[in-house]
Amino acid sequence: MRKAFTLLFTCSLVGAQAQDALRILSEVDKNISADSRIIESTMIVHGKRNDRTLTSKSYTMGDKKSFSEYLSPARDKGTKMLKLDTEMWVYTPSTDRTIMISGHLLRQSVMGSDLSYEDMMDDRKLQEIYTPQMAGEEMIEGRKCHILHLQAKVTDAAYESQKIWVDAERMIPLKQELYAKSGQLLKRILLSNVQQIQGRWFPLKMNYKDMLKEGEGTDWIIASIQFNQPIPDYIFSKASLKQ
Repeated sequence: MRKAFTLLFTCSLVGAQAQDALRILSEVDKNISADSRIIESTMIVHGKRNDRTLTSKSYTMGDKKSFSEYLSPARDKGTKMLKLDTEMWVYTPSTDRTIMISGHLLRQSVMGSDLSYEDMMDDRKLQEIYTPQMAGEEMIEGRKCHILHLQAKVTDAAYESQKIWVDAERMIPLKQELYAKSGQLLKRILLSNVQQIQGRWFPLKMNYKDMLKEGEGTDWIIASIQFNQPIPDYIFSKASLKQ
């Protein structure tokens, strides 16, 4: 009788933890995901000898369409990227050429940063890609965080698993670790300057660190962000790459 009760209690506890993990991940998605986003940002690539700073404006519609244009520095101005579903094109004004990025090329660095094309392409909600499990609690920068382990449930996930530290009050990740199928840590993201924007919490600074490279990583700093604003369809067209 006692064994049966213990088994029932354990199953109930596991079930409750699974529900908590799903609830937390759902709240994270509510903060991060949107029908559309318009972002003006600065990317600082920390190199061995000096830093490189790029500014850009990007438009995202759901998880299928995105368009980005680099505004500075002069040598990169006019470089544009277009994503339509699972395909991506990059236009470079210096060569006046448009190149399709696919296959293993998606893992390459974007503009010499610690972000890959793969990182930029996947705008799906986390709960669509991963199954979450509670993995404890920890303090980050004085804030209580829930730790979730995320295991990929789709075959096209960029990372086989993730470990995320979610601010228990604001339901936004403050740290992410991204892992390969082998279990090797590939990337770490530190998220900060969390602000409330249009009724949601959102980090305005992210440091991406490719753990297979030396250096201090890449800072992505958001100057302005608008959620759920109308975006003209022509922006998400191949013609817009050369305009």
